[in-house]
Amino acid sequence: MTRQPDTPENAPRLWGGRFQGSMDEIVERLNNSFRFDVRLWRQDIAGSIAHATMLGEAQIIPAEEAQQIVSGLRDIEQGIADGTLTFDPAAEDIHSAVEALLRQRIGPVAGKLHTARSRNDQVATDTRLYLREVIGQVDALLYEIQRTLTRLARQELDPPTLLPGYTHLQHAQPVLLSHHLLAYFWMFQRDRERLADALKRVNRLPLGAGALAGTSFPIRRERVAELLGFAQIAENSMDAVSDRDYALEFLSAAAIISMHCSRLAEELILWNSPEFGFVQLDDSVTTGSSIMPQKKNPDVAELARAKTGRIYGDLLALLTVMKGLPLTYNKDMQEDKEPLFDAVDTLLLTLPAFEKTLATAQFQRERMRAALRGDFSTATDLADLLVRRGMAFRDAHHLVGRIVRHCIEQGIALEELGSETLASFAPEFGTDAGEYATLLASVEARRARGGTAPEAVREQLLHAEKLLESMPAS
Repeated sequence: MTRQPDTPENAPRLWGGRFQGSMDEIVERLNNSFRFDVRLWRQDIAGSIAHATMLGEAQIIPAEEAQQIVSGLRDIEQGIADGTLTFDPAAEDIHSAVEALLRQRIGPVAGKLHTARSRNDQVATDTRLYLREVIGQVDALLYEIQRTLTRLARQELDPPTLLPGYTHLQHAQPVLLSHHLLAYFWMFQRDRERLADALKRVNRLPLGAGALAGTSFPIRRERVAELLGFAQIAENSMDAVSDRDYALEFLSAAAIISMHCSRLAEELILWNSPEFGFVQLDDSVTTGSSIMPQKKNPDVAELARAKTGRIYGDLLALLTVMKGLPLTYNKDMQEDKEPLFDAVDTLLLTLPAFEKTLATAQFQRERMRAALRGDFSTATDLADLLVRRGMAFRDAHHLVGRIVRHCIEQGIALEELGSETLASFAPEFGTDAGEYATLLASVEARRARGGTAPEAVREQLLHAEKLLESMPAS
């Protein structure tokens, strides 16, 4: 089935004058973007209001007609918001849908709205306005996760909760749980900084670039930027309509955010297993099994881990779309929105669920500390003691390695050797070496800024809390 040619009176299509026949149905479905770009309706109307206002102020169209257009657009905005007005589902895209409603409301003068602009600079403006809002929403969600992490870190600091620190997923050195949690605080802090930096490039106005070469009308781009709150104007019209770096930057930031969530999710999944037993996840963020009554599955953490791949795919999809495009606009670029919207939807769903998982987690302090018993994680402290007492580090490392092997062969823990036995391996140990092999001594020794000593972690936590005060959610 095909449609008859559109006429100016009845059509949402913006380009029908050149064509005599109708578009094939399958081609029309392929070409149509309304089903996904309809979410840009607020941004499209906002951009059109600013553009029409400027057209009237610059006397490009009569001021009364500009006001008529602006009033009509505001009426449409209100009608869509309260549900009394709906778009034509047959519209080609959100731009034609809005213009069709405007034509129905104010008549042929609606056609003057598109003076001195193209859909190319219009859609780029809409998407930038949308991303500006989204960046604020994602930043607010990251802020809440950071607040939860600082709350948990303070909760586990007095008295300090110890657990094994890992490299290669092998016990390495004892650390404070607060220190471990704050490691993720700084990951999410970098995410927020990346978003803030990306926002600088998102917040540049492309409107006024026209289809690619600018416009012959005496437009005032600075005025439109002022009305829409853009900090800068895109300087090159060809770049303005063909640029999707701002979307790629956001997707890159989204992928890194998701990766950070996935890393923490992986630890929660491991820690929630019976073999670790370091954490109990709340019933509100877990599910059961359809066949095994005893199961309590960490689904939120698992889905946060899985959806990382989805956001990676969104980034790669748009990178691939853009990689071979000559200047300027190509229809390929219509494919920017679905991966962008998918990544946004995924983040806005995953982040609050993940924050709730963290906020309701119950850490098993005794189980964490018990995992440190007999794990040789204070071996480095003994090597450091020998270095402070004159031995070369390589020699100290080798000697303590021999002591560890001795303990394994004898089936005893390192902390069970005592000072006298340690001194039998090397006189440099002296009479107090056993004191340095304890878990608490190990963490307390790492007082340098950024270390896991309780006093260093308190300083770090205070810094993190002050940073949240100075950088509230946008």
